[in-house]
Amino acid sequence: MNTLTHNPDEGRVLLIDKPLNWTSFDVIKKIRNIIKVKKVGHAGTLDPLATGLLIVCTSKKTKQIEHFMELEKEYTGTMVLGKTTPSVDLETEFNSEQDWHHITEQQCRDATCDFLGEIEQRPPVYSAIKVEGIRAYEKARQGKKITMKNRLVKVAEFELTSVLLPEIVFRIVCSKGTYIRSLIRDFGEKLGAGAYLANLRRTKIGDYNVKDALTIDQVQNNDDLSRT
Repeated sequence: MNTLTHNPDEGRVLLIDKPLNWTSFDVIKKIRNIIKVKKVGHAGTLDPLATGLLIVCTSKKTKQIEHFMELEKEYTGTMVLGKTTPSVDLETEFNSEQDWHHITEQQCRDATCDFLGEIEQRPPVYSAIKVEGIRAYEKARQGKKITMKNRLVKVAEFELTSVLLPEIVFRIVCSKGTYIRSLIRDFGEKLGAGAYLANLRRTKIGDYNVKDALTIDQVQNNDDLSRT
C-alpha cells in the first residue's frame, strides 16, 4: 500500500494523485469522509487544472506538513506560445493573440537561462494569496484590479523536453512558493509572444514521487484506509 505511515492512532501520511478539476480541498474533504478523521491537511496546494502529487497528512501527522512544504517540487507540463489568458491557464478565456512564428527553438532554450536560480516573481492574480483579507482569485473574478507583491523563489532546473512550436513541453524543479503559471507568463513575455499553460502535473515533492501515489478511487476502495 502506498502510504508513508500506517498507524491510525498516530495518523497517516498519504501520497495522492490529485485528479483534474478537483481542488486540493476537494481531495481533503473526500479523504476525511473515507477515513472518518476530522484533522486532515495537505502539503502544498495544486490548482484545479493541475494534476499530480499531493501529500496528505491526518491526525498527529499534520505536524509534518510544514516539513513537506519546504521540500523542492518538480513539475512537468505544456505551454503554448502566442496566446494569453488572465489566469495564464485555461480557467479563463483567451484575451490576446500574438504572432509566434519569428521565434526559434534555440531562442526558447536560451530564454530558460533567465529563469534559473533565485528570481523575483509576481504571483498571478488568479491565486489563493490573500489581498486585504480576500483571496486574490475572488477579486480577479469580480473584475477588480489587484496589485500582487513580488516574491523571491528559486528555480533549480528549467528543461524544455520538447519544442514543437507553438507548443513547448517542460520540466521544472523549484522551491516552495513558486508559481509555474507566473513562470510561463514571464517566459512568454520574454519571447515577445505571450504564453499560457495548457497542462501541469506535479511529479515530485522532495524524494516522494507521484508514481507511488494513490488515486482517489484506490483510496475509496482500500478497506484498510476506511478503518480507524
